[in-house]
Amino acid sequence: MLEKHSRFFHSLQQRLSQTLPGATAHEKMASSMRASSQFRRTPNQKTRQSAVLLLLYPYQGELFLPLILRPDYDGVHAGQVALPGGGYELYDRTLIRTALREAQEEIGIKASDVRVLGQLTPIYVAASNYQVQPVVGYLPYRPDFFPDIREVADIIELSLSLLADKGIVGTKEILVRNVLIQAPFYGVNTHIVWGATAMMLSEFLTLLEEMEKAGGSAL
Repeated sequence: MLEKHSRFFHSLQQRLSQTLPGATAHEKMASSMRASSQFRRTPNQKTRQSAVLLLLYPYQGELFLPLILRPDYDGVHAGQVALPGGGYELYDRTLIRTALREAQEEIGIKASDVRVLGQLTPIYVAASNYQVQPVVGYLPYRPDFFPDIREVADIIELSLSLLADKGIVGTKEILVRNVLIQAPFYGVNTHIVWGATAMMLSEFLTLLEEMEKAGGSAL
Protein backbone atom coordinates (compact mmCIF):
# COMPACT_ATOMS: atom_id res chain seq x y z
CA MET A 1 0.00 0.00 0.00
CA LEU A 2 2.84 2.40 0.85
CA GLU A 3 4.45 1.70 -2.51
CA LYS A 4 1.15 2.36 -4.27
CA HIS A 5 0.72 5.66 -2.46
CA SER A 6 4.30 6.62 -3.21
CA ARG A 7 3.69 6.09 -6.93
CA PHE A 8 0.48 8.08 -6.70
CA PHE A 9 2.17 11.04 -4.99
CA HIS A 10 4.91 11.03 -7.60
CA SER A 11 2.33 11.05 -10.40
CA LEU A 12 0.32 13.76 -8.69
CA GLN A 13 3.36 15.96 -8.22
CA GLN A 14 4.14 15.62 -11.92
CA ARG A 15 0.55 16.42 -12.90
CA LEU A 16 0.46 19.51 -10.68
CA SER A 17 3.53 20.88 -12.49
CA GLN A 18 1.65 20.82 -15.79
CA THR A 19 -1.20 22.96 -17.15
CA LEU A 20 -4.12 22.84 -14.73
CA PRO A 21 -7.83 22.51 -15.64
CA GLY A 22 -8.56 25.67 -13.65
CA ALA A 23 -11.76 27.50 -14.59
CA THR A 24 -13.17 24.55 -16.52
CA ALA A 25 -13.06 22.36 -13.42
CA HIS A 26 -14.22 25.20 -11.14
CA GLU A 27 -17.29 25.80 -13.26
CA LYS A 28 -18.64 22.32 -12.47
CA MET A 29 -19.19 23.34 -8.83
CA ALA A 30 -19.69 27.10 -9.19
CA SER A 31 -22.87 28.53 -7.71
CA SER A 32 -25.23 30.84 -9.57
CA MET A 33 -23.80 33.61 -7.38
CA ARG A 34 -20.65 33.55 -9.52
CA ALA A 35 -22.67 34.57 -12.58
CA SER A 36 -24.79 37.17 -10.77
CA SER A 37 -24.03 40.82 -11.46
CA GLN A 38 -24.89 41.52 -7.82
CA PHE A 39 -21.99 39.40 -6.59
CA ARG A 40 -19.61 39.34 -9.54
CA ARG A 41 -16.45 41.22 -8.68
CA THR A 42 -12.76 40.96 -9.50
CA PRO A 43 -9.67 41.37 -7.32
CA ASN A 44 -8.82 44.95 -6.40
CA GLN A 45 -6.21 46.91 -4.45
CA LYS A 46 -7.75 45.80 -1.14
CA THR A 47 -7.83 42.10 -2.03
CA ARG A 48 -5.89 40.01 0.49
CA GLN A 49 -3.81 37.00 -0.45
CA SER A 50 -4.51 33.75 1.35
CA ALA A 51 -3.81 30.03 1.05
CA VAL A 52 -5.41 26.75 2.05
CA LEU A 53 -3.92 23.28 2.42
CA LEU A 54 -5.32 20.21 0.72
CA LEU A 55 -3.53 17.63 2.86
CA LEU A 56 -3.49 13.97 1.89
CA TYR A 57 -2.69 11.20 4.38
CA PRO A 58 -3.17 7.42 4.62
CA TYR A 59 -5.91 5.98 6.81
CA GLN A 60 -7.74 2.65 6.78
CA GLY A 61 -5.97 1.54 3.60
CA GLU A 62 -6.79 4.62 1.52
CA LEU A 63 -6.09 8.33 1.29
CA PHE A 64 -8.00 11.04 3.13
CA LEU A 65 -7.95 14.82 3.42
CA PRO A 66 -9.21 16.98 6.31
CA LEU A 67 -11.91 19.60 5.97
CA ILE A 68 -12.90 21.97 8.75
CA LEU A 69 -16.29 23.22 9.88
CA ARG A 70 -16.16 26.91 10.71
CA PRO A 71 -17.94 27.86 13.94
CA ASP A 72 -20.89 30.23 13.98
CA TYR A 73 -19.65 33.80 14.18
CA ASP A 74 -20.39 37.22 12.72
CA GLY A 75 -18.74 36.66 9.34
CA VAL A 76 -19.46 35.69 5.74
CA HIS A 77 -18.06 32.16 6.08
CA ALA A 78 -19.62 31.25 9.43
CA GLY A 79 -20.77 27.65 9.69
CA GLN A 80 -19.27 26.67 6.33
CA VAL A 81 -17.04 23.72 5.49
CA ALA A 82 -13.59 24.67 4.22
CA LEU A 83 -10.03 23.55 3.75
CA PRO A 84 -7.73 24.68 6.57
CA GLY A 85 -6.00 27.95 5.75
CA GLY A 86 -6.05 31.70 6.11
CA GLY A 87 -4.51 35.05 5.27
CA TYR A 88 -0.97 35.68 4.11
CA GLU A 89 1.37 37.43 6.54
CA LEU A 90 4.62 39.14 5.50
CA TYR A 91 6.69 36.78 7.64
CA ASP A 92 5.32 33.83 5.65
CA ARG A 93 7.25 35.01 2.58
CA THR A 94 5.34 32.55 0.37
CA LEU A 95 1.73 31.37 0.14
CA ILE A 96 2.93 27.79 0.60
CA ARG A 97 4.19 28.76 4.04
CA THR A 98 0.90 30.50 4.70
CA ALA A 99 -1.01 27.29 3.97
CA LEU A 100 1.29 25.21 6.19
CA ARG A 101 1.28 27.70 9.07
CA GLU A 102 -2.47 28.18 9.04
CA ALA A 103 -3.12 24.43 8.87
CA GLN A 104 -0.83 23.88 11.84
CA GLU A 105 -2.58 26.63 13.80
CA GLU A 106 -6.10 25.50 12.91
CA ILE A 107 -5.94 21.71 13.06
CA GLY A 108 -2.69 21.01 14.88
CA ILE A 109 -0.74 19.15 12.22
CA LYS A 110 3.07 19.23 12.23
CA ALA A 111 3.77 21.49 9.27
CA SER A 112 7.43 20.46 9.04
CA ASP A 113 6.32 16.88 8.23
CA VAL A 114 4.24 17.93 5.23
CA ARG A 115 5.72 17.32 1.80
CA VAL A 116 4.37 19.90 -0.64
CA LEU A 117 3.45 18.43 -4.03
CA GLY A 118 2.28 21.55 -5.84
CA GLN A 119 -0.51 24.06 -6.16
CA LEU A 120 -3.94 24.23 -7.74
CA THR A 121 -5.42 27.23 -9.55
CA PRO A 122 -6.07 30.30 -7.34
CA ILE A 123 -9.69 31.29 -6.75
CA TYR A 124 -11.02 34.75 -6.01
CA VAL A 125 -13.65 34.85 -3.24
CA ALA A 126 -15.62 38.06 -3.64
CA ALA A 127 -17.60 37.69 -0.41
CA SER A 128 -14.47 38.15 1.70
CA ASN A 129 -12.28 39.78 -0.99
CA TYR A 130 -9.61 37.09 -0.75
CA GLN A 131 -7.52 35.57 -3.52
CA VAL A 132 -7.06 31.97 -2.34
CA GLN A 133 -4.14 29.76 -3.34
CA PRO A 134 -4.78 26.02 -2.78
CA VAL A 135 -1.62 24.09 -1.86
CA VAL A 136 -1.46 20.29 -2.13
CA GLY A 137 0.68 18.26 0.25
CA TYR A 138 0.81 14.96 2.04
CA LEU A 139 1.79 13.35 5.33
CA PRO A 140 3.01 9.73 5.48
CA TYR A 141 0.78 9.14 8.52
CA ARG A 142 -2.65 10.07 9.80
CA PRO A 143 -2.13 13.15 11.98
CA ASP A 144 -3.40 13.65 15.49
CA PHE A 145 -5.74 16.60 15.12
CA PHE A 146 -5.78 19.41 17.68
CA PRO A 147 -8.36 21.91 16.39
CA ASP A 148 -8.27 25.53 17.47
CA ILE A 149 -11.71 25.89 19.05
CA ARG A 150 -11.85 29.57 18.10
CA GLU A 151 -11.62 28.77 14.39
CA VAL A 152 -12.70 25.14 14.02
CA ALA A 153 -15.96 23.63 15.23
CA ASP A 154 -15.24 20.18 13.79
CA ILE A 155 -12.79 18.30 11.58
CA ILE A 156 -14.27 16.22 8.76
CA GLU A 157 -12.12 13.47 7.26
CA LEU A 158 -12.95 12.96 3.59
CA SER A 159 -11.67 9.91 1.74
CA LEU A 160 -10.71 10.22 -1.91
CA SER A 161 -13.01 7.31 -2.70
CA LEU A 162 -15.97 9.26 -1.29
CA LEU A 163 -14.92 12.43 -3.11
CA ALA A 164 -14.98 10.45 -6.36
CA ASP A 165 -18.47 9.10 -5.67
CA LYS A 166 -20.88 10.85 -8.06
CA GLY A 167 -23.67 10.13 -5.59
CA ILE A 168 -22.48 12.82 -3.17
CA VAL A 169 -22.92 15.61 -5.74
CA GLY A 170 -26.13 17.62 -5.61
CA THR A 171 -27.57 21.11 -5.96
CA LYS A 172 -29.58 23.09 -3.44
CA GLU A 173 -30.93 26.58 -2.89
CA ILE A 174 -28.98 28.65 -0.37
CA LEU A 175 -29.87 32.09 0.94
CA VAL A 176 -26.90 34.44 0.64
CA ARG A 177 -27.36 38.10 1.64
CA ASN A 178 -31.11 37.78 1.17
CA VAL A 179 -30.63 36.36 -2.34
CA LEU A 180 -31.58 32.76 -3.13
CA ILE A 181 -28.85 31.08 -5.17
CA GLN A 182 -28.41 27.64 -6.74
CA ALA A 183 -25.33 25.96 -5.32
CA PRO A 184 -23.80 22.66 -6.42
CA PHE A 185 -22.37 20.79 -3.44
CA TYR A 186 -20.62 17.67 -2.21
CA GLY A 187 -22.52 15.91 0.57
CA VAL A 188 -19.95 14.70 3.11
CA ASN A 189 -21.50 12.90 6.06
CA THR A 190 -24.13 15.37 7.28
CA HIS A 191 -22.35 18.40 5.84
CA ILE A 192 -22.54 20.18 2.49
CA VAL A 193 -19.39 21.49 0.86
CA TRP A 194 -20.08 24.29 -1.59
CA GLY A 195 -18.66 27.54 -2.89
CA ALA A 196 -14.92 28.05 -3.37
CA THR A 197 -14.04 24.91 -1.41
CA ALA A 198 -16.19 22.74 -3.67
CA MET A 199 -14.59 24.40 -6.70
CA MET A 200 -11.10 23.59 -5.42
CA LEU A 201 -12.10 20.00 -4.74
CA SER A 202 -13.58 19.82 -8.24
CA GLU A 203 -10.26 20.79 -9.79
CA PHE A 204 -8.42 18.28 -7.62
CA LEU A 205 -10.91 15.56 -8.53
CA THR A 206 -10.52 16.42 -12.22
CA LEU A 207 -6.78 15.82 -11.87
CA LEU A 208 -7.40 12.48 -10.15
CA GLU A 209 -9.76 11.41 -12.93
CA GLU A 210 -7.16 12.34 -15.56
CA MET A 211 -4.51 10.36 -13.67
CA GLU A 212 -6.83 7.39 -13.30
CA LYS A 213 -7.35 7.30 -17.05
CA ALA A 214 -3.58 7.36 -17.46
CA GLY A 215 -3.22 4.52 -14.95
CA GLY A 216 -1.55 6.56 -12.20
CA SER A 217 -4.30 7.25 -9.66
CA ALA A 218 -4.85 5.75 -6.20
CA LEU A 219 -8.63 5.79 -6.66
